Amino acid sequence: MATNVPTQTVADAVQNGHPRPPTEKTADLLGLVENGSEDPISEDGLRVSEAVYWEKYYDHPDFNYEWNDGVLEEKPVSHYSQYTVYEWLVALLYEYLRVRPIARKMALEMGFRLALPDKTTIRKPDLFVVRNDNPIALGDIDRTYAGICDLCIELISDSTKRAVERDTVHKKNEYAVIGVREYFILDPSGKHMAFYRRSVTGAYVDIDAGGEGIIRSEVLPGFQFRIADLDRKPSWIELVDDEVYRGFLLLDFQAEKARADYEHTLVEQERTRAEQERTRAEQEHLRAEQEQARAEQAHLIAEQERMRAEQAHLIAEQERMRAEQAHLIAEQERSRAEQAHLIAEQERSRAEQEQARAERLAAKLRALGIEEEG
Repeated sequence: MATNVPTQTVADAVQNGHPRPPTEKTADLLGLVENGSEDPISEDGLRVSEAVYWEKYYDHPDFNYEWNDGVLEEKPVSHYSQYTVYEWLVALLYEYLRVRPIARKMALEMGFRLALPDKTTIRKPDLFVVRNDNPIALGDIDRTYAGICDLCIELISDSTKRAVERDTVHKKNEYAVIGVREYFILDPSGKHMAFYRRSVTGAYVDIDAGGEGIIRSEVLPGFQFRIADLDRKPSWIELVDDEVYRGFLLLDFQAEKARADYEHTLVEQERTRAEQERTRAEQEHLRAEQEQARAEQAHLIAEQERMRAEQAHLIAEQERMRAEQAHLIAEQERSRAEQAHLIAEQERSRAEQEQARAERLAAKLRALGIEEEG
């Protein structure tokens, strides 16, 4: 999408090397110059030599131009929803490179030269990555990159068919031929979203995202993301425990969280041990109470047995006493019987004595010739 952008707008539209969508302020500046001066006019499509491009158009104050084999091509401006996709991925890449500084990234304003077999172009990817082991390093003060990028990312502009084809066809072919190892095309609509890797034949093939839709970079080992997250754009906190991102995202936070989790685990273990000790103590106390209850019950049973024994002994004593009393009564009865018998014997003896005396007396009387009176 060709747009007139004043110098300040270009500066406003880039923050930390990342393109930023125009605000109301920058919208007011688009193509406007104070004091009645004429709007700057895009020279998109103008034929110029490479030398003139480097001299006049590479750092143009009003427009962002690429150079395609002698023709100026103005880079289109993205709308907000396109930008937010780009912003999320760039922020994710920043987190990765912060943890694994194996490459450098650059954005929008820096270009690199593609000496193709059939033509020469100068492209300014929306974002590109140069690995530290690339034969040509990206220098600290470089304003253009003299080597071949390892990864290029373009944020598609669907304002015109020509703009779409530039990213999906022409740049794709150029990047593949020149040797860019991976090429990502971002499109929030999903229509042109694509992720390519250069095969051994030199052609781009789709990166296999698998059933979970995860793009895994080979240029940046361990850098990976879900395609769906480009649309969802979750916060880092949401992703910190996600297996896809946890290898590089918020490692400091993960370490603190791991320490906190470990300390929490220790506290939980201590609490569990204390609970177990308390449970064991309660069980011991319960067992002691049960033992005491059993001892008390045994004592009660013993007491009951003792009481039953004492009661039996008492009954036995009573029986003995009754027997003794019965024996005593029997003895008394026997004694009375013997006494009665003795009395009877005495009475019989007296009677016999009386009879004997009477018989002697009678005999004496007969001897005297006295007859007893009838």
